[in-house]
Amino acid sequence: MKKFLFLIPCSLFLVCAANASNCIQHKRTPVVSVAVPSSEKSVVQPPEPMDLFHGKVIATFSEEYSLLVEADPVEGGYCVVLAGVDATIGYNDFQVQIDSRHRPGSCAFDVILEHENLHIVAHLSVLSDLADDIKQSITAAADSIMPIFVGSGDGFDGALDLMQQRLHSHPDIVLMKQKIDAENTIRNKRIDMQNDDRRVRVCLAS
Repeated sequence: MKKFLFLIPCSLFLVCAANASNCIQHKRTPVVSVAVPSSEKSVVQPPEPMDLFHGKVIATFSEEYSLLVEADPVEGGYCVVLAGVDATIGYNDFQVQIDSRHRPGSCAFDVILEHENLHIVAHLSVLSDLADDIKQSITAAADSIMPIFVGSGDGFDGALDLMQQRLHSHPDIVLMKQKIDAENTIRNKRIDMQNDDRRVRVCLAS
């Protein structure tokens, strides 16, 4: 069996390592802005039977980060530097589901819809109440991302992808989403505890 030994000049690695190290001095403090997406609400009645006394809200969570980067020319290539993040965090769609046995506009339909609307308000209030925490989490995550050295413009897309991965997987971002989920669970359970079905039963009995 033949063995091949590839000899690559050490100087190549040393130059790349030196350039990557030099990129540290190009680090900036990213400017972070956070917006809440506009949301839409729809009311549907699935053909399959549902709980006659309860509706359901399906909330679609949106998490988008637009990275603003600068490419600083250095010897042998560029330092791709994160200069800012425009984040959009929140719910962009709410779908309310109500049993098809309730005629739209009927007493029971309206009572259930009113209750489900409280869940939507709860979701939105969580984002409002945690707005400062959300921005702090994204700012901390963005500030942790170091410049990336690329040898040519062909490496820009890969550097951006790597920055996105590091941002999404940062512990502060993960914890941020866990806080949002936990607070939503608490508030929505509180709303459901106040609903004992009596109003819907009154509607159906009349």
